[in-house]
Amino acid sequence: MKLLPLLDRAAPALTFAGLLLAWELACRLLAIPPYVLPSPSAIVQAGLSMEGSHWLGHVIATLQVAFTGFLIAILIALPLAIGLTSSRLLSRTVLPLLVVVQSTPVVAIAPIIVVTLGAGMLPRVVITTMITFFPLVISTAAGLVSVPAELIELSRSLRAPRFREYTQIRLPYGVPYIFSALKVSSTLAVVGAVVAEFVAAERGLGYLIMFSTSSFKVPLAFAALVVLVACSLAVFKLIGLVQRKLFPWSIPKDEWS
Repeated sequence: MKLLPLLDRAAPALTFAGLLLAWELACRLLAIPPYVLPSPSAIVQAGLSMEGSHWLGHVIATLQVAFTGFLIAILIALPLAIGLTSSRLLSRTVLPLLVVVQSTPVVAIAPIIVVTLGAGMLPRVVITTMITFFPLVISTAAGLVSVPAELIELSRSLRAPRFREYTQIRLPYGVPYIFSALKVSSTLAVVGAVVAEFVAAERGLGYLIMFSTSSFKVPLAFAALVVLVACSLAVFKLIGLVQRKLFPWSIPKDEWS
């Protein structure tokens, strides 16, 4: 009986190891060229062939853009969500514009942004912010309006100011929604940074992937992809850790993340 819980916990790791083994055997038995599909061992060798300082430089460049765009998106999204839920006029006028912006493929307008703003860090941050802020706005607004109507009526019957209504009622109810959006947007921030590096960059994991594939160094591109996924997972877990430490009451008992 004690073996079943152990197998249940080890199931994800065993499944992942099995997939890697099947991948390695398929590449060796079928003699798949590394420039088509490199084996896991070739990916590890390619990753180890690059100096740690080079890896660190690319990782820092990507995370710098991701975190900057993510922070700017938070600073824009939270006040905007409060404005959308407190003003019907603002909701009717601004929300359609947000939908239009979100519906526009950022990959398509990224070259235009680079041409307009130059080839520095600014256009990459703008692209990251555009990809990141919309889920934050929508989810935060949904959390702010999820408050039971009787609580709002009680607050207004006691003549509580609108500021206290938001800080003591709406925002606490919206915390689970906000952190759900933060988890999603944190991974989108990394995606946005990589998309921006595809367009204009001289350093970063996205740039390394593009440069490696153009030089047919596919194992190195896969190694950069592995590092990129690890960074994205680390940021996701960091958001979850902040929620557990600062707002443990907002986490459901059946929290799966």
